[in-house]
Amino acid sequence: MLAALLLFAATAAWLQIARTDLDWTRATLSLYLHGPHGLWLRGAYCVLAVAIVVLATALYAQAHGAARRGLPLALFCVAGIGLATVAVGDSWLPQRAPALAPLVHALAAQTAFLCVTTAMLLQAWCFGRDRRWRGVHRLAWWWAWLVFAGLWLHVLWRDTPRGLGQKAVIALVVGWLALAALQLWRQPRRHR
Repeated sequence: MLAALLLFAATAAWLQIARTDLDWTRATLSLYLHGPHGLWLRGAYCVLAVAIVVLATALYAQAHGAARRGLPLALFCVAGIGLATVAVGDSWLPQRAPALAPLVHALAAQTAFLCVTTAMLLQAWCFGRDRRWRGVHRLAWWWAWLVFAGLWLHVLWRDTPRGLGQKAVIALVVGWLALAALQLWRQPRRHR
């Protein structure tokens, strides 16, 4: 899971340098799906989508009692599907159905963002109900709220550089997921 998150982050960061035709502060990450190296980012999106689902499944499987809730798992899975839909839809849909492509992209991307941020909040709340996760609960909780607020700030405050705002939210999401994956990886070692 951590490797998948790092692969996505490295690919997205590399494209900010490799794509000199786009202004990284203004161009949203979705614009990098097309043109040179777009296939790399589409692949990284799919890897990230799978990582989100695997992480959510692992978090659900290790939780016990009041900390085990199906809603975060479901929301993470829907977010993964939304992210994969963005990647796959942007592969062939613009050529085959140019009028439909922007709608599918917008709905899938918004679904992915809203579901992953909401799932992060719910999962962080669940961490507080599990003694094994209480050490990371506070950090995960406030980080999730920061991401949630950042997403809404990005959506509602249209005067900011769109690319920079979106990439900041994505970086915060990937960071939160990495925190959860790292903590999950450490769990078995700590509780043997």
